[in-house]
Amino acid sequence: MTTAIIIYICINIFAIFNIMLYGARPAKSLSWILIVLILPFIGALLYLVFGINRRRFKFFTLKQTTKRKLYDINHQQQRSKNTDIEFKSKAEKKLATLVGNSSKFYATDGNDVEVLNDGENTFDTIFEELEKAEKFIHLQYYIFEEGEILDKFYDLFSKKVEQGVEVRIIYDAIGSFSWKKKSINKFKDLGVQVFPTMPLHYGSFLFTLNYRNHRKIIVIDGKVGFTGGVNVTDKYIKPISPLGIWDDIHVRLKGPAVDSLHRVFIKDYFFASNNELLLKDKYLPESEKAGDKMIQIVSSGPDSNHPAIMQQYIEMINLAEDYIYISNPYFIPNSAMLEAIRIAALSDVKIKLLVPSKLDSWLAKYSMFSYFQELLFVGVEIYLQNDNFLHSKLIIMDGKISSIGSGNFDHRSFEHNFETNALIFDESITDQLCTDFINGCDTCEKLEFEKYKNRPLKRKLMEGMARFFSPLL
Repeated sequence: MTTAIIIYICINIFAIFNIMLYGARPAKSLSWILIVLILPFIGALLYLVFGINRRRFKFFTLKQTTKRKLYDINHQQQRSKNTDIEFKSKAEKKLATLVGNSSKFYATDGNDVEVLNDGENTFDTIFEELEKAEKFIHLQYYIFEEGEILDKFYDLFSKKVEQGVEVRIIYDAIGSFSWKKKSINKFKDLGVQVFPTMPLHYGSFLFTLNYRNHRKIIVIDGKVGFTGGVNVTDKYIKPISPLGIWDDIHVRLKGPAVDSLHRVFIKDYFFASNNELLLKDKYLPESEKAGDKMIQIVSSGPDSNHPAIMQQYIEMINLAEDYIYISNPYFIPNSAMLEAIRIAALSDVKIKLLVPSKLDSWLAKYSMFSYFQELLFVGVEIYLQNDNFLHSKLIIMDGKISSIGSGNFDHRSFEHNFETNALIFDESITDQLCTDFINGCDTCEKLEFEKYKNRPLKRKLMEGMARFFSPLL
């Protein structure tokens, strides 16, 4: 018993010392200290898995993270910084400069963009483009789940491999946990190269569990790209989920921006396969103009020197003059994000927030709802989608700039996940997204401050408890 107590005290001292020395934010650090003290042994273990700031504490830096940073030093992420781009405003230039400096991908013009608003439309467009592939198809998804959509990929790939098209797939080991080995082997038997990202191996389990690859990317022949929030699952086309059909948004890209998107995939594929570097002319053809849209790829992850996704969102909120519209399923802002929203709202910037009323995690749901009272108090309009599950990750600024991608408004996307967004500098596309957003809000439940403030005490306690444990999200 005495030995156990000594071990317990030593573990707690180590954890608390680490929290105080390397904690990024006081409020979050205090939550972790309380979790460590309240939950004997388990609290320290939770902190070890979910809480350690590996950017600042080098002892706990993942070996793969170190190697990925060396990759960035040895392999320039983009051919060159285009200095000929003319931005329409200082706000656009400032945002693009920030993203370029933090994620090392710069704005490109001459792109074509198609916004895909629902699962049926998204997959119809994807398969239409895949049918045209002549050289290679590269896919990366957080979730591969067995069903009708995955079967269509299998049938198409069987035909494409016979035509001599190279097919490569990388998937997240946790997000695609239900993808059976037998099914994976079927793809491999076709000649498809299939690898998991951040697999859970003995000895590295505790250090990789919390770091997931949440990206959704397709690149075809280096000329056509897809990214956004849609995964490979029938939940987008059938009501097989308790939450209903998943509503999401995706984009098809053509033009120079595809090169940036492909370099994100190539880096991830190199570390997943551990043996193939695709930085070759065959896979990175000279970019050709395909339209008149300016696009910038935003890439962020635990290997980044800066939390680029979080910085992108905060900068868009800071630069807004008229309005900010946000659609996101996991709106759990950190203190910096929350303060940016407060300042914008108090500066008479109209802010609309569209979120789902039902989530796949009660902890995430009540943690998200715990922020609503203070947001409503400063004038933020909050709308709840009650029918299908809202899974879109969209932010719109002043009808001029919009962002579609995989990044949520939570600590996990900002610090722990590998994420990718497409930043669109185009008024016509953004205007249509605004129209669709407002029409969506019109069919949703709008929260009112006085009514929400008087919600039941039990509900407030659940929200407070969930917010306390939000560092685990």
